[in-house]
Amino acid sequence: MDGGYGETLRAVMRVRDGAAPAETFDVASAGEWLAFDAGVRDLGDRPWLLSRASEEPGRPAGVLGQSGGVLGRPGEVLGRPGGEPGRPARTLLDRLRGRAGSGAVPPAAPPVPDAPAIALCHPDGRVREAALDAVRTAPELRPLLVVRCADWVAPVREKARALLAGLPGDALFPLAELILRLSRRARGDFARPLLEGALREGPAAEVLALTAHPDRATYRLAYRIAVERGLLTPMELAATAATCGDVALQDLCAEAAVRPGATPGPDAAAVLDRLLAARAPRVRAAGVTALRRAGRHGDAKPFLVDRSGVVRACARYVLRQGGGDPLPVYRALCAEPAAHPAAAAGLGECGDRATDAGTLWALLGHPLPSVRVHAISGLRALDVVERERLTPLLDDPSPAVVRAATRALLPDAAGIPEHLLRERSAADRQRAVRVAADRLLRAAGLQRRPAPGYR
Repeated sequence: MDGGYGETLRAVMRVRDGAAPAETFDVASAGEWLAFDAGVRDLGDRPWLLSRASEEPGRPAGVLGQSGGVLGRPGEVLGRPGGEPGRPARTLLDRLRGRAGSGAVPPAAPPVPDAPAIALCHPDGRVREAALDAVRTAPELRPLLVVRCADWVAPVREKARALLAGLPGDALFPLAELILRLSRRARGDFARPLLEGALREGPAAEVLALTAHPDRATYRLAYRIAVERGLLTPMELAATAATCGDVALQDLCAEAAVRPGATPGPDAAAVLDRLLAARAPRVRAAGVTALRRAGRHGDAKPFLVDRSGVVRACARYVLRQGGGDPLPVYRALCAEPAAHPAAAAGLGECGDRATDAGTLWALLGHPLPSVRVHAISGLRALDVVERERLTPLLDDPSPAVVRAATRALLPDAAGIPEHLLRERSAADRQRAVRVAADRLLRAAGLQRRPAPGYR
């Protein structure tokens, strides 16, 4: 649990003493149910801690004998009751062989805990199997039923699965996060098909509610089912793609929003405009590509100078599909690059080496750092990088330009004189220059680790 192992043990002991799980930990958290299950199992070598009947008379609940104790709340010791015979702790070999221990005292039959939640997590499989019947009348224990569906003991696992399969579909929705977490375990994949089937057939409101779940795997599954069932309008999908930070969700919703037949009528233009205004490049790229299907080829022209290379490539594709040629547009824009700095990168991506390389080299002297950065990108795209002409940009006052020049020089780092890089790695140089020199020295095989005092 969040408070650590000690908090887990305290929760276990409180439940053992009669408290409900909801009173001891966050029952809405799948991680805390799994921690509770592990905490009960960790007390397997101290079975007297799992039974209230073994407490010493007159001692407060949760406080046991002093020998062989486990720390509880500050000032408490949770230990062996006075009448419990001592025996050596189980060794690792004992555990692997399934033996109770190497001492002379034979192991006693495990006491059956009074609390069903404790019994459902008990180290003894017979206790766990018998405790499963309590879940029929205690819905709050269904998370532990899901856990037992991945149990390592086959009879426990099969009985738990039969009980879970008999639950109504809507009973699985609150358990979605736990089901998906357990599906990544060995023997834990039984409940996931049940959950997916319930989401496909259950009420739309329940599915949409799970799209707001904080767990990533849960809301991704909910969105995928919602898209399959058509529960979200194209505008809702476009808004989700444009505002969420999950790249998988961006792709899913953007593609669903612009698929053929998804947005008939006047709403189609609004959906595309929402995607085209998105911050994420992959969402804008989906919107630009959809312009071709909508017959709006000319609307792709402004995206020829998008800051993202993926979006620029999609814009060139759409423009060509409409009979246009992006190269003259780039050449015209590079005559006044201050208004559209990314035009230099676009020119390198579709230009001609003999004709356009000179334009890009000239733009390296432009006063705007953004123009110089995109000019370097264009030279890399044209594959006309020259080490001697680009090395001076390692001293550029703009860190962005220094980084772009470094990326362009890395393939030819061995050809840069070592003394030039050593000079730039001095402590009096700006940080971007020192980092660039260090990267190039490492790429040239001249420096294996940062120099002392490197920052």
